[in-house]
Amino acid sequence: MKDIKLKDKTFRLSISEKEILEKVKAVAERINSDYKGKNPLFLSVLNGAFMFTSDLMKEITLDCQISFVKLASYQGTMSTGSVHEVIGVNENLAGRDIIIVEDIVESGKTMVQMLDSLSNRNPASVKICALFHKPSKLLEPSVHVDYPAMVIPDDFIVGYGLDYDQQGRNLRDIYTIVEE
Repeated sequence: MKDIKLKDKTFRLSISEKEILEKVKAVAERINSDYKGKNPLFLSVLNGAFMFTSDLMKEITLDCQISFVKLASYQGTMSTGSVHEVIGVNENLAGRDIIIVEDIVESGKTMVQMLDSLSNRNPASVKICALFHKPSKLLEPSVHVDYPAMVIPDDFIVGYGLDYDQQGRNLRDIYTIVEE
C-alpha cells in the first residue's frame, strides 16, 4: 500500500484513478440514458467536485450546459455543521432539468441547502449526482442521491478533488486517513 503525508495526517491509497474513472463512466452512461433528448444543466459544487465534473462531462454525450456553485462546510477533517454559499447560480432555472454534481454526500446538509435554494427557482427537476455517498452518515432523510458513482464507508478521504485542509485535491487517486 502507498502512504502519503498531508500536513499532520497520514493517508493510505484506497481507490485507484482507474477504478474512479470506470465508476464515472458508468454513472455518465446512466445519465445519458435517463436524459436522452433533454438538455440538462449540470451544477458543479466547487471546490471538491471539479475533477469529478471534468471527467463526468467528458463522458456525457447529451446536449447540456454546465455552471458552478461554491459552497463551504468543512474545516480540516470536520464538518462545521453550517453551509455557506460563496458563489451562487446566475442562470435562469425555470423549467430546466438540473443535475447537481457533488464530490461527496455525507450528512446531506449541503444538499438540503442547495435543494431549498433551487426549488425557489422553479426547475422542472433536480437530481443529485455524487462521486461518493456515505449512507451511514446521512442525517437528512429528504436527500436522495440519484446517481452515486460509489457508496463508501465512513472514512475520511482525500484526493481527486477532495481535500484535507485545502491539501491533496490534486491527487489522482483516493486516499483514506490512517488512524495513528
